[in-house]
Amino acid sequence: MYSLLPALVSGLFLGYGVYVLAAKGFNRISLCFFALCLTTFVWQATWAVLFQVRDPFWTTVLIRLGYLLIIFLPTTLYHFLVEIANQRRDRRWVMLSYGLSLVLGGFDVATDLFVAGYYGYFFGHYPKAGPLHVVHVLQTVVVVGRGLFVTWQATRGASFEQRVRLNICVASLFVYFFAAVDYLCNYGFEFYPPGVFFLAISLGLIAVVHRSTTNPLVVAASVAHEIRVPLDTIRMQADTLMQWLPELCRGYSLAVDKGLVVRSPNAPDFSRLPALAGAIRKQVDRSSVVVALMLASADQRQAEPSTFVRCSMDACLNEAMRRYPFQAGERDKVVVDRTGGFEFIGSESFMVCVLLNLLKNALYAIRLAGKGEIDIGMSVWQEQNLLTVRHTGVGIRPADLPHVFDTFFTSRPLHGAGLGLSFCRGVIESFGGSLVCESEEGRGTTFRLHFPPAALSGAPRSGQGSE
Repeated sequence: MYSLLPALVSGLFLGYGVYVLAAKGFNRISLCFFALCLTTFVWQATWAVLFQVRDPFWTTVLIRLGYLLIIFLPTTLYHFLVEIANQRRDRRWVMLSYGLSLVLGGFDVATDLFVAGYYGYFFGHYPKAGPLHVVHVLQTVVVVGRGLFVTWQATRGASFEQRVRLNICVASLFVYFFAAVDYLCNYGFEFYPPGVFFLAISLGLIAVVHRSTTNPLVVAASVAHEIRVPLDTIRMQADTLMQWLPELCRGYSLAVDKGLVVRSPNAPDFSRLPALAGAIRKQVDRSSVVVALMLASADQRQAEPSTFVRCSMDACLNEAMRRYPFQAGERDKVVVDRTGGFEFIGSESFMVCVLLNLLKNALYAIRLAGKGEIDIGMSVWQEQNLLTVRHTGVGIRPADLPHVFDTFFTSRPLHGAGLGLSFCRGVIESFGGSLVCESEEGRGTTFRLHFPPAALSGAPRSGQGSE
């Protein structure tokens, strides 16, 4: 059972790598992409067999072979990004990274300094990190960080299509970082390694860049649909860890106190494990909000006014505040005035996504400014109703302000694809309203959402069907 997922992923990458090579021919980008797919295929196929093998000799052989490919994978990803961004000056650093990977590969094959045996986990055997394994971890951080930097550099002065391609590459790097959670298994933490999900999503994003960028909205929806299931799985695993780890830590502490276990000087602080599980759950929740926004942006075109119902803005605010994964101290920065609550004709799910988008942007601006707060207020007028979302963050540059609602326009390419505010305006206009942005650079931004009155409409209330 535990071998099924890596076997499936390995087959998908081999098939797609061959397809891209056949469709695009032999060039720098397609060859780098094929190397990524081939590396992933051998690695995951080896792991699929490893989880089933019990013979010590073949276990050792498979572990060394599998890790031999893992050693080269970060550099191969970096190489692909360099070619996509056309940063020729970085090719020498790519070759240097390949050289270091070759040296580490030699230690992996010939010594126990890179892989020092293996652990016997519930899902099968898994490599045990040797003294040189930390060099590989540091190399991964450096080359992925460098790949992020060169991709960002390439966005400056890039055309619209190139900018979209590079933004998706940046997203893939962000997802790739989550695969590092698997390294914990190399150091004795027993859980089924979820990194295969993140790696598949990351390389899938890059595959999308390589194949086509003519419809990024469809790309976003496809990625969101694919990422939703593994995120739910990781959330359940994190919940299970949060439930079990406190009891396991207490048992370990009792065993140490009673002399049943001798605590070594290098033993980790097991009391931090429950907090680690909670942090994983929190990051999954944040990613789930992004997925919901991506899906809503793609599904907006399917919204029909005939399906709209009477909704409570107060209820939408409650749901948005409940669902948003606030970081420490962020919730206290949001002040909601509910005295002027009103109803509107529209979709509660779309409205919640609009609020989540505005909250995300406002909190990002406050983090950049290092201070500020968010005020949300409602008011009822005779001819229209108004929702105001105001923050005292960094504000928007005057040159950018006329374009904030343009599809794919973004003033921060490393943190957005330019879909959020365009989606928000489209939703509000489909409700018969309007969305206006006012901003002063360095002082803050105000979004005013205008809605026609719902008092005279015969539409059913949210949660009720029409007769």
